[in-house]
Amino acid sequence: MVVISALLVQSLQMAVVVLLAPLLTGFIRLIKARLLRRRGPSMIQPYRDILRLLRKEVVLAESASWLFRVTPYLIFAITWVAAAIIPTFATGLIFSWTADLIAITALLGSTRFFLALAGMDVGTSFGGIGSSREAMIATLAEPSMLLVIFTLALIAGSTQLSTIAAFMTSPQVGLRVSLAIALIALIMVAVAENGRIPIDNPATHLELTMVHEAMVLEYSGRHLAMIELAASLKLLLYISLIACIFVPWKLAALGEGPSAYLVGMLAYLIKLAAGGALLALFETATAKMRVFRVPEFLGAALMLGLLATLLRFVSRSL
Repeated sequence: MVVISALLVQSLQMAVVVLLAPLLTGFIRLIKARLLRRRGPSMIQPYRDILRLLRKEVVLAESASWLFRVTPYLIFAITWVAAAIIPTFATGLIFSWTADLIAITALLGSTRFFLALAGMDVGTSFGGIGSSREAMIATLAEPSMLLVIFTLALIAGSTQLSTIAAFMTSPQVGLRVSLAIALIALIMVAVAENGRIPIDNPATHLELTMVHEAMVLEYSGRHLAMIELAASLKLLLYISLIACIFVPWKLAALGEGPSAYLVGMLAYLIKLAAGGALLALFETATAKMRVFRVPEFLGAALMLGLLATLLRFVSRSL
């Protein structure tokens, strides 16, 4: 019975993340529109877009290989798994032992690898440009993410998310400068990984500025629906990750009962809404930077991650 209930809670989390991901995207678009004094689309518009794409016929280039066809499903499945193992409303779930920060980083890196290959597979100039820019961003974003992970591992003694969340809610954590620096670095990495302003603008299709959109220009129909849903899942993943590590309050423990799960779910919805609103406010108040300045942005995230790690090393030696 315990195993069945644990499987049900884990299945609920998997369903929650995939159902809330388009809603989070629609919420951010709505907040941005209201901040610009526009009416904006409905919050459920991303659901309509995905359903519309699923009903459309797939158009493939003659030079597209099997990799181009398989990549959307791979990206969606891997992103869904990575988002589903992050503790959202409860910790200690049946697959919580797989919620390791290094494993999540590896999963996200594999999705970037396959998407870059698919962008170059057809042989268009836009796909090549987008793939090369994505590789440039990855060379700085992934080391920055790893340095943030090293900092958290040195502080909490583990890279497992349930252990980190439990440590962050304990009195032992205190006020640490290294944690604040790691948070800033993680936010910068999240902005870059999701192609948000100031790194990229997901609402534009300008040839000289596209990064993510350039790699998926040749996709259509259900393939494009899978990629769009995976992009929404990735955004929800990073907000959930930041909330789990730095705002881990009201996370229910396994076996606490339906009332604790309900409180945890409500707290998770509030965290998602707060994260989405802050992201919309930041994007509204910030201009997109030139592509050649992106390494400077990610270089700053890399230096902040390194500084946080060094500060933790120094504090442990004192």
